[in-house]
Amino acid sequence: MTLVEPDGATPLDTHERQGLRYDHITTRGELDELEQANIEQGLVWATRQRRVNIFDDAFIRRLHKRLFGNVWTWAGRYRLTEKNIGIDPRQISVQLRILLDDARYWAENAVYPPLEAAARYHHRLVQIHPFPNGNGRHARIATDVMLERVYRHPLIEWTCGFDLQTADARRLAYIAALRAADGGDLDPLLAFVGAKDTA
Repeated sequence: MTLVEPDGATPLDTHERQGLRYDHITTRGELDELEQANIEQGLVWATRQRRVNIFDDAFIRRLHKRLFGNVWTWAGRYRLTEKNIGIDPRQISVQLRILLDDARYWAENAVYPPLEAAARYHHRLVQIHPFPNGNGRHARIATDVMLERVYRHPLIEWTCGFDLQTADARRLAYIAALRAADGGDLDPLLAFVGAKDTA
């Protein structure tokens, strides 16, 4: 299988590609369709998890497995290799635990307004990059789950009718906002999620 990854996507190594459950997949488009079908099933599962602690790393892993487990054998398992983005894989569990504890504290103490908390949570989850692939989609869904369950806030309109998997203006703005946040400037991401007026 030869995949051309969009800008900002995480390339898979040979071992990770071998985790694909379907031999007949040969193009990025076929893989995207297969993953999207799995994600839709995962979203149904996520909406039914009303009593689960979303600030627990077991939930983060289970959510990834539900979103991608029908496609990839390694879904729900933290990555073991270095990537073009993300922290040292040996630090994933520790840094994720810190993020989840921080996010719980933000919510319990009203540290940030809902959309700012969401932007900060999303950025750090993407920055950690816990899994071999699917981190952006997983982080957007995990962020929406947090907004809905914890803050009782409407979800973020991530795509505005576009597909964040394709190289359109919305995806480019999203990637640029994440990169700015990596450099310490959260304003573009706050504007992207609707927490800051762009005027």
